[in-house]
Amino acid sequence: MKENRLIASHWNFFNDQIEKFAYWENFLTQKECKNIIKIGNKHKPIKARVGNSRKGEKELNIRDSNINFLYPNEENEWLFRRLTDVILDLNKKFFKFDISGLSEGVQFTHYKTPDGMYKKHVDMGLGFQVRKLSISVQLSDPNTYEGGDLLLHQEALPVKMPRKQGTLLIFPSYTLHEVTPVTKNERYSLVCWVNGKQFK
Repeated sequence: MKENRLIASHWNFFNDQIEKFAYWENFLTQKECKNIIKIGNKHKPIKARVGNSRKGEKELNIRDSNINFLYPNEENEWLFRRLTDVILDLNKKFFKFDISGLSEGVQFTHYKTPDGMYKKHVDMGLGFQVRKLSISVQLSDPNTYEGGDLLLHQEALPVKMPRKQGTLLIFPSYTLHEVTPVTKNERYSLVCWVNGKQFK
């Protein structure tokens, strides 16, 4: 990613006594979002699971979505370079975590009506203790679906994250969050995690 793009982009950063998160509304263009959706839909969808469970999420009544994992190749190398640049910059400015990189690939996620959702959870759960930062990128046009809000829970009140297409959100992986049920059409997003040494 060109350096001037990062400098020219507008970051919104929030910090209170409990949580931190940041988002960038122009991480991806509309054309780039559509291209990633096209790439993600080339692969056979996998029913998402919760952690290391062997049960489908719908059975557990916790999560209902289809996923695929993207790994660097000639087609999407630009995306991984851009993610890396932004993550390193934000971590240096705001989080200052000891991180090692994206070791799990990028998850292409598809939520669809009537049950697409992911109830309250943290990403740094059992078996994923090395996840330190969570990233979500909004791929869908918010005017094309209803529901499917990404909420971060801070103290008593949830905070609704921006829905604008192309927005990148980053927050510590210990943050409680959820995706509310999609009630009309479908929502696409990218999700990835930055790993590192366990928190002390």
